[in-house]
Amino acid sequence: MLLMLNRCIFRGQSKKLWARSYKAAVDAQQELALKENCILVDDKDKAIGYSSKEDCHRVNKQTGDIKLHRAFSVFLFNSKGEMLVQRRSTHKITFPDTYTNACCSHPLHDIDLEREESNAIGIRRAAQRRLNYELGIPQEQIQPEYFHYLTRIHYKDCGDGVWGEHEIDYILFLQKDVDLNPNENEVSEVRYIKRNEIDETVSKFNAPLTPWFRLILRSKLKEWWDNLHNLNQYVDTNAIHRFSR
Repeated sequence: MLLMLNRCIFRGQSKKLWARSYKAAVDAQQELALKENCILVDDKDKAIGYSSKEDCHRVNKQTGDIKLHRAFSVFLFNSKGEMLVQRRSTHKITFPDTYTNACCSHPLHDIDLEREESNAIGIRRAAQRRLNYELGIPQEQIQPEYFHYLTRIHYKDCGDGVWGEHEIDYILFLQKDVDLNPNENEVSEVRYIKRNEIDETVSKFNAPLTPWFRLILRSKLKEWWDNLHNLNQYVDTNAIHRFSR
């Protein structure tokens, strides 16, 4: 399945006028999102405060440091075992126009229920919220208890030297047939990929992978994917696996 998002909804306007007004609206949405507050953590994933998404993704020009914060990555599979991959919108401020897994985002300090840590329930709630926002999946199809929390990874990537990532990333798996209605502000393309075609498909992408997707794909993703019906053997919620670029 390949779904390209290229719909013009502003009928009656010239293409030039529509493009100018649409770009302004998209930029405004992305800039507003930068004001949301992420949860700052130490290298043991202990919450130590909060800071805006903008501050959490800015690379320090002098030191190369990026504030460590909490995040999650959802890997979504349909009943046939195919994995959903999205292409991030060109309007995204961090890692625009890159391919990645179904959803990658953050629990927010601003939302009390997403700060709850027991059984990663706050992370699961954040995943439900973002899958609904980015891919338009109805919330009843992605209840927090449906997510399979496997483990955490710690990675850092300086991106373009201005915007980067430094995260303790919770890995969530979900196998379910869902309805999709992607948000054009966030996603430009979605597709399902077969397990035996992943390497060939990725090699033909005409855009790079996000750093976290690349790391996970190179390390454990294929093994996890081969065992979708027996993931309990891979659950290690006490560990934080450290990756470098």
